[in-house]
Formats: sequence, C-alpha cells, structure tokens
Amino acid sequence: MLGAGTAVKPLGESDRDFALGLCAADPDMHVFVAARILEGGLSDGRAATLGYDRGRRSALCWSAANVVPVGGDRKAMVALADAVCGRRRFASSLFGPSELVQAMWAHLEPAWGPAREVREVQPVLTMRELPSHTGHRLDPEVRLATEDEVSIVMPAAEAMFTEEIGYPPYRGSGSTYRAGVAALIRRGHTLVRVEEGRVVFKADFGSVALGAAQVQGVWVHPELRGRGLAVPAMASVVEHALKHVARSVTLYVNDYNTAALATYRRLGMVQSGVFSTILL
Repeated sequence: MLGAGTAVKPLGESDRDFALGLCAADPDMHVFVAARILEGGLSDGRAATLGYDRGRRSALCWSAANVVPVGGDRKAMVALADAVCGRRRFASSLFGPSELVQAMWAHLEPAWGPAREVREVQPVLTMRELPSHTGHRLDPEVRLATEDEVSIVMPAAEAMFTEEIGYPPYRGSGSTYRAGVAALIRRGHTLVRVEEGRVVFKADFGSVALGAAQVQGVWVHPELRGRGLAVPAMASVVEHALKHVARSVTLYVNDYNTAALATYRRLGMVQSGVFSTILL
C-alpha cells in the first residue's frame, strides 16, 4: 500500500497487490491495465503507473502511450490528472471507463489542448458462455496463427489499425510493430482465417488478466464484408478464448459502428459498461 498521507505517487513492484486489487474490482473493465502490470509494467521505467490511496476512493492510472484510469472518483481523477499532465509527449490516447476518462479529460484538456477525436460512447460487451452451447455455428477455418505467418498477418494488422485510428501504425521501419504482432502470435493470442495465402479475418487477445480476455484488432477483409463471415468467425474466437484463455471475453466498440455492434450482439455478447477514448 502507499504511504500514509500520500496523495499520488508512482507505483512499483511493492505496490503490485494494491494495483491488481483495484483492477480485480471489475476485471472486464480493467483487464488492459491488469495485463500490463502482470507483464512487468510496474518495473518498466518507460511507464509511470500512478496510485492514489484513499481507501474506498483509491485509484490508479497507467500512463504510457495510453493513459488509462482505474477506480476512484472525480477527486481522484483530478489528482491523477495533475500528476499525468507533465507526460503529454508520451501519450497518444486516454481511454477507459467513461466517467473516469471524462473527469480526467476535463482537467487535462486545458493543458493538453483539443483532442484529435473524442469517442465518447464505446459500449463494453462481455460473454461468458460458449457460443457452441447457445446454438451458434463456429467457423472451422478460424485458427491460431503460426509463427511463420507474421508476414501475412502484418497487412491485416496494419489495415485494421489504420481504419480504426486514422493513421498507419508506424512510419519508416516497421520492425517494432512487427515484433508486437509476432509476440501476440507466439503467445497464442492471434486467430486468423487464411484464404489463398492471405488473411481475410483476424482477431487478437490484446490483454489477458484476472480471468478476462480483451479482444482487439478484429478485422474482416473489405472484399468479404457483408457476406456473413463475421459472426461465425467471432464465435470461434470466443469459443477458443473461453476454452483455453479466460473465463470471460470482453471488447469495446464505437457506438457508431453499427455493423460491429450487430455482429457482437447477434453472437450473444451483452453490455457490461461504457468506455470513452480521447485520441490525442
């Protein structure tokens, strides 16, 4: 735990239980931060995990390329925002539970300037029951990507990122981005459908912690959209996750992405919260 009388301080490995305890209050909502902590984020000098210790109002904030708050109330968010303010050059986005993000952003915006884009309502959807048990057809062609398929997964990953964020995932050398794609594949966290040597469907388990798996990077090749591929493909992704990875599968999606929302809800995913994302 943090020292008595301390408002906000950087967290280290000795604060691991404190940090994971806050995330465990709602693993589906806080799996991103919990996964970063379990991957060694509290000892990573490139990230500053900030804690606010006030009993039931305790909170923390992951502050690296993404700024992500966990727990607390508006007062906690203001205190954390003050501490995060000086790290603007590191951040590309602020995201997480909507009420926490909005409270932080109200305090950060005057110092950081206007956002590139505000995605205020992003339903968080969750599923805990095997799709095969609820009558959904699985796509038998969806499988784990193999380590020798990094080169064909890369174009799909790049296309998804560019469509979602609005700019490419890297400029110049793509070695760092390729390493990230390869790491997900190596962990068994990327599923694909491959046709004629190209990836036509992809999904990743971007964060796995505390019994939850967060799906990210869902992508269907533009030529195959609207042909009924997405629901059985996602059914296979959820089925695999619940059998081999976690007890719950979660993701968040922009409220204006009606096609994606329809796919996930048709599969049986239910809303468990709301995220907001501030793109910087």
